[in-house]
Amino acid sequence: MNQLWLTAKLDIVESLRARWFQIYTLVFGGIVALLFAFGLTESRILGFIGLSRLLVTYIQLTMAILPIFVLVTTVRSVAGDREAGVFEYLLSLPVSLGAWFWGKILGRYVVIFAPVFLAMLGAVIWGYVSNIDIPWGIFGYYTALLAVMAWCFLGIGMLLSAIARTTDMAQGAAFMVWLVLVLFLDLILLGVMIQGRIDPEIAVSLALLNPLQVFRTAALAMFDPQLVVLGPAAYVILDLFGTAGFRFFALVYPAVLGLGSALLGYHMFRRGDLL
Repeated sequence: MNQLWLTAKLDIVESLRARWFQIYTLVFGGIVALLFAFGLTESRILGFIGLSRLLVTYIQLTMAILPIFVLVTTVRSVAGDREAGVFEYLLSLPVSLGAWFWGKILGRYVVIFAPVFLAMLGAVIWGYVSNIDIPWGIFGYYTALLAVMAWCFLGIGMLLSAIARTTDMAQGAAFMVWLVLVLFLDLILLGVMIQGRIDPEIAVSLALLNPLQVFRTAALAMFDPQLVVLGPAAYVILDLFGTAGFRFFALVYPAVLGLGSALLGYHMFRRGDLL
């Protein structure tokens, strides 16, 4: 455990010095600042006003930006260290491969999640100071949603990093994974599947294998419990899960997917050629 914490601490320190982390923090902090500057807390949508409106917009923007940031920066962890010759020194040090791999994940998770959460927390603090009603239920659920989103794509990124032999291959694979998930967003193929006489339950279940779709639908469910914006697909989702059931599924499934990806990446990392 001591080796794990030391590896995590080292990764955090290195990330804090990296330029990508400065840009990453600036992006999410800037989003909240711009939303306040544009007076979004004074607008109304589907009955939501004030900080609720800001959080709804913030979570939608985060879902577009966070995955690609996490994937591109994480895939450099294993592949980048392999190219830099770090493993040659690692094998000569009293640090186990498990402690190094999971320490990397732990340190990177802290670095990835902290700016996103602190930006949202800053919005809540500002709303409290400005005497704006705080939607604690939405804030708590969105915090959990962001936590599992970061964990999910972190696990996928570590898996890609363990598979790829070079940094260029790892970054290319990360971009392709993100692109495929975006192309399948908003149930794009749902209409085609149904026209092909595929059972609607099967079509929706296949669409919900996409973690981005799960995140977006769960965020919509907070201010649109009937999921009207999804059209007929909403009836299938609500029949399969129910509103509360789907919110729970949106937290469990991505967490399990991220953990499974990380475990598979660790297995391949241990079995593969470090040099």
